[in-house]
Amino acid sequence: MQHALPTASYPVLDALPAPARATLQAAAQWMKVAAGQVVFDDHQPCEGFPFVVEGSIRVVKCAPSGRELPLYRVAAGETCVISSSCLLGGTDYNARGVAETDTVLMLLPRQVFDTLLGEAAFRSFVFHLFAERIAGLMQLIEEVAFHRLDQRLATLLLGKGRVLHVTHQQLADELGSVREIVSRLLKGFAAAGLVRLGREQIEILDPAGLRRLAAGAM
Repeated sequence: MQHALPTASYPVLDALPAPARATLQAAAQWMKVAAGQVVFDDHQPCEGFPFVVEGSIRVVKCAPSGRELPLYRVAAGETCVISSSCLLGGTDYNARGVAETDTVLMLLPRQVFDTLLGEAAFRSFVFHLFAERIAGLMQLIEEVAFHRLDQRLATLLLGKGRVLHVTHQQLADELGSVREIVSRLLKGFAAAGLVRLGREQIEILDPAGLRRLAAGAM
């Protein structure tokens, strides 16, 4: 059974000439990935360019100790800059991609990806999203290098609503830290009256105080 191209999420596919769309349609490989499954990993060859049709992929950099630094997420309509760079540079993956939810992918084989780069619309799409991802990664580097972990934690809490249903381990994973350090910081936040801690729950009591902390004013 042939699937329809995901033009709603990726309008660029509609902008391709009919012969290019036909080539893509014939060569596309469809994959269903269960939540928690590794989609790609360090040192694996990149077999193609993934379009996320449903779900999302969390891309992380893994240390030998087992710690992870989250780099970015890829949802429907977005692209994976590491996949793009591996295809363009002919290198293996240097990060890990894990399905956050049950995910549907349309994989474009390497040879077809190379061919479609000859189409102005597709080339512009790839490099535009490439630039956006690089800007996001530069922001992440700035946060890790120049912002204290308590500032980054305060910023993360402010972005998730008044009551967060989340574990300390999940927050540590988001920050590229370890649970023990995040738990210690959260206890400090609670002692200062910024939050109230519960079982897998954090209630924001003083958002203005968290904003001051995030800005480095405390």
